[in-house]
Parts: sequence; C-alpha cells; structure tokens
Amino acid sequence: MNQSKSNKWKDSLSNSQQLGGIETSVLDNGGGRGVRIAWVNTGTGLRYKVVLDRGMDILDAFHNENSLAWISHAGLTAPQPFSNQGIDWLRTFGGGLLTTCGLSNAGPPNSDSNGSRGLHGNYSNLAAELISIKQPDIFYGDLSFGLVGKVTESSTFGPSLELIRRISGTIGSAEIHIQDQVTNRGNAKAPHMLLYHINCGWPLIDEGTRVVWKGEPQRRSGESEVRQNSRKDGFRHCPAPMDSHAGFGEEVAFIDPQGDKEQQVICGYVNDQLGLGLKISFSKTQLPWLIHWQHWGKNEYVTALEPATNPPIGQAAARANQSLIELEPGESRSYNLLLSVLVGEDARKFS
Repeated sequence: MNQSKSNKWKDSLSNSQQLGGIETSVLDNGGGRGVRIAWVNTGTGLRYKVVLDRGMDILDAFHNENSLAWISHAGLTAPQPFSNQGIDWLRTFGGGLLTTCGLSNAGPPNSDSNGSRGLHGNYSNLAAELISIKQPDIFYGDLSFGLVGKVTESSTFGPSLELIRRISGTIGSAEIHIQDQVTNRGNAKAPHMLLYHINCGWPLIDEGTRVVWKGEPQRRSGESEVRQNSRKDGFRHCPAPMDSHAGFGEEVAFIDPQGDKEQQVICGYVNDQLGLGLKISFSKTQLPWLIHWQHWGKNEYVTALEPATNPPIGQAAARANQSLIELEPGESRSYNLLLSVLVGEDARKFS
C-alpha cells in the first residue's frame, strides 16, 4: 500500500475489514464439506485460503483477477489421515499454493526395518489445532495479522513430531510469511524430512513464463547424468501443454541452490506478458535443497518449486545414504519461507 493511500484511510474507517484481514469459515458442500478454512486478504490484491484442517496449508491464491496457484481435479477435500499407503496421497492432493510434505517422509512409498511409509508422508492429511488469530487494528495503527496453529504427527511408542506454524503478513504488503517449528515430543530419536510443494498454475504459469533459480542440478539416483527435459532451454521457461506429459509424464530437477552471502535462496516465476511474478525466499541453511517439478499435461498444467531438507527420495533411502535428519527428544528445527507477489517492472526485472 503506497503512502498516499495509507494516509487516506485514517479517520475514515469503522472496521479493519475494509482494508483486509482474516475471515474463518467452515465449508458446507462438496468433497471439502466440514473443512475449516481461513481467507486472508492482504489489501493489495493478494488473497489466499489457509486450509486449517489440512495442516494450515494454502490452497487458492489470487492477485487481483489472476490465480497464482494450481488446483487439482480433486480440489479441496476433507483430510483422510489413513491415506498413508502407497500413492494414496495423490487421491487427496488438492495442489494449491502450498502443500507440506513430511514430517517424517518426503518422496515415494518406501519401507525398511523401521516401518513402511506412503508417498510424501502424513502431514497434509492432519488437522491443525488453531491457537490464535491476530487481526489488524486500525485504531492502534497496527496493520499486522497472523494465524498460529499446531499440527501433531504422532503414534503411541513414537515417533511424535509437533509442528507449530505461523502464517503472517501486513495489510498493504503482498507477502506471505510462513514460520514453522518442528519439535520431537517423543522420548527417542525421530526421523524428520520436510518438503514445501509450492504449486503454481495458469495464468501465472503459461507458455513463456520464466522460471528463476540459481544453482546446480544434481544427478538423480539411477541416472547416468543430470536429467534435463527435452526442450533446449532445460527448466528455464514454461512450454504449452504437452501430450507427452499425459498421465504420469513429468520432469524433475534436484537442485543444489545458490544462496547469497547470508545463505538466502531466491527463486520463483515471472509472466512477463502479465507483468506478474512470484518470488520465493528461504534459508539454504534450513532447507539445503530445491526441487523443480514440471507436469505439463493437458488440463493438468502445473509446475512447482519445492524447498526441502532432502531430495524427495523417501526416508529409507535418506537413512541409507546417511542424509536423514534424526531429532533428539525435545530438539527443534525452524523453517522460514517468504512468498512475495511482484507486479509490473518489479516482476519483469526479477531474474
């Protein structure tokens, strides 16, 4: 919000909701019937839906008339906590701006002497306990807002992992701040993997949309060389929908991202024709990997940039190659993401 606009509303409003804020509700129809949600309006054209019953992940996200997120055929469905075998996870995958994978497995179904795990773990099928809602207050000049919730992935005899999530922002700023803290609440070591599936779709993602990241693609297990897709520009521009990506067709890059001197990683997307971009910022110290997923199927046109603790190889493979994080009892790890909408020249100069 520019300074002139911020000055004009003073003494002219009765309620902060005229600028923006948080509105909670319960859906009453379709596959998401009974699901708790929170719509967040930043007052900048950026508004987004936090699904409280799906780990406080973010489904719909818009800037003015333009969608930023990809929504799957299934859309928003009620959580199914026992969809945790094989690829059951895909049945309830709504896409959305943010789907969290973990907290103890990220990657394909796998098993070892420590147990069996389904695709991408349990997290997105777990409901959050809403701890607090903080609304902006125009009378005190406080334009900040936030949601705080707790998600628990637990089993008797362990492991027991707790995630405290805070989603926050400021009226007048087209940004989403996500702060997560994962703690081992059990009495033994607990395996931990985390991946943030940031799924973007049309019209932000369209033929020619630029993909911004810096780093080195790494060879995936079982491949003789780094896999690039068949287009000459690799992973840097979005194509039109492709017949070759029907069904399970996809391209994936495992990237060792380049951070700045503070070890901050910047990546995202820019649609130069729309003058619209999404910038993603995170700490390489916290999340040392960046995954780029491309699935250009007709009527299923999506790409994702995914900051992660590990490549999505699954807990068994991470344990075998000694990259698996094991949290001691009471130990915590913190993760911070910043999603920023860019418009006009700010978008076009982002590279």
